[in-house]
Amino acid sequence: MPPTTLSAAPSAQLHECLISLGSNIEPDHYVVQALDIISRECNLLARSKTIRTRPVGYQHQPDFLNAALLVSTPLEREAFRAYLKGVEDRLGRVRGAIKSGPRTMDLDIVAWDGEVVDDGYYRHDYVKKPVDEVLASSGRTLLSQTR
Repeated sequence: MPPTTLSAAPSAQLHECLISLGSNIEPDHYVVQALDIISRECNLLARSKTIRTRPVGYQHQPDFLNAALLVSTPLEREAFRAYLKGVEDRLGRVRGAIKSGPRTMDLDIVAWDGEVVDDGYYRHDYVKKPVDEVLASSGRTLLSQTR
């Protein structure tokens, strides 16, 4: 089971993580809940505005609300990814047969310590636009932004 809280050695190095957030099941409710959890349990450095987007892939579902968050964490990337999956679970995420189907919450690591680790950044405006907004507002850049 993924961890539900963050803990690391007191002298652990902090990593910066850009997170893509999306919801299309009661999205107004679940986006607020995700922001509340992450801002309480992580060091939230910046966030984008929330945008409404059409579904990609499976089309027979409601529109999504998407945003991006910049946080710092003492956890290593895989441990933080497991933490995010735990947050999804706490928010009632059900992983069904349709990978791109409806969900209460989807939290994905887009960039880790300034390096893009999710190609969704290059392929999907619902990821790129909010991430670019966070980068602009926080004065950050991505190491592998040009492709």
